[in-house]
Amino acid sequence: MDFNLKLEKLHRQNIPTARLPSGTVIEIPILSYQSKNDGPTLLLMAGMHGDEINGVEIMRRIITNKFYKVEAGRVIMIPVFNVFGFINFSREVPDGKDVNRSFPGNKNGSLASQFAFFLTDEVLPHVDYGIDFHTGGKQINNYPQVRAMLDDPKNQALANAFASPFIINSPFRDKSLRKEAGKREKSILVYEAAESLKLRKPAIDEGLAGMQRVMKHLGMIADAPKPTKQSTIIVKSSWTRASRAGLHYAQARNGSFVKKGDVMGVISDPYGEYEKKIKATHDCHILSINNNPVVNRGDALFHTGVSEQ
Repeated sequence: MDFNLKLEKLHRQNIPTARLPSGTVIEIPILSYQSKNDGPTLLLMAGMHGDEINGVEIMRRIITNKFYKVEAGRVIMIPVFNVFGFINFSREVPDGKDVNRSFPGNKNGSLASQFAFFLTDEVLPHVDYGIDFHTGGKQINNYPQVRAMLDDPKNQALANAFASPFIINSPFRDKSLRKEAGKREKSILVYEAAESLKLRKPAIDEGLAGMQRVMKHLGMIADAPKPTKQSTIIVKSSWTRASRAGLHYAQARNGSFVKKGDVMGVISDPYGEYEKKIKATHDCHILSINNNPVVNRGDALFHTGVSEQ
């Protein structure tokens, strides 16, 4: 791709990446803006999973509010990467695979692998830093959080600059964009907030503000919104799972701190014959809650985290 375009102008390139069985060409719109002053290149993208709409709305607001107009460096924007998933309200592409478990990809591989290869081959070489906007999948409601490798000083500095309510130490996942970028010494944050197919203003506002703070940290803009509160650093996280099937009623608030023994939720059967309290096994922060009221034994209910001392 060519990103060496006219300075201080928003450019849009529609990149044909696939075809529907009907023959209709599927394009990925990619926008870019180059300042007249030297600086880093920041990738902003959403829609890796097509049903994660909050990130798409963050990207839309970046464009409509012209937050891309940086004073130094360049911004590359991909508002909807997984176009197939977006138009089908789906996390995956039509072959059932997760694009974010398909990197670095293969131009002759599965559809997900082809999408991953395009990003790896055509976009990543131009990027220094990135923010990948995500939302909880399968009715998981994520409290605003960034995921970063906190043993990497560059990645930790980005996470601290973003300053979301939670900063989670998150090792690389195999075949993810973040891991592939890390191999190339390019630092990418993952922002997670809210729930798939539901727009949530606080999650969107937090993502926009954090993005601007990262731009300021990189010297691309002079001013950015100040964080509303200090970030909590999560050094270890785990899932509390349903011990039996039934109807789940969450009682703890997302983002709250609970102590060992506190009741986080209740599982009951549809007939009023039993009720099982879900108690915290240790002092922890609630990072995510499963909003699906019907659960099976072993389903993830609460994502909890322990903060640094």
